[in-house]
Amino acid sequence: MNDILNTEERRELPNEVFGLPERREYPMPDAAHVRAAEAYFRYCPEDLRPELARNILKFAREYGVDVESPTILSYANE
Repeated sequence: MNDILNTEERRELPNEVFGLPERREYPMPDAAHVRAAEAYFRYCPEDLRPELARNILKFAREYGVDVESPTILSYANE
């Protein structure tokens, strides 16, 4: 799968594969997108970071991605 989703591919994704499902932001349908969500975590609004961090870790476990970012790990434990 290509690492970049086009508009149609993104539209077809279920809400459950987004890091912020209610906003349909940070899609994570595969390991490459989990790493991208981790890289773009700093752009997430402060109040949504705990939810995004927990979802990044959830999808990382599912796809076998090691998340070592202390920032994401600390937000996930809030």
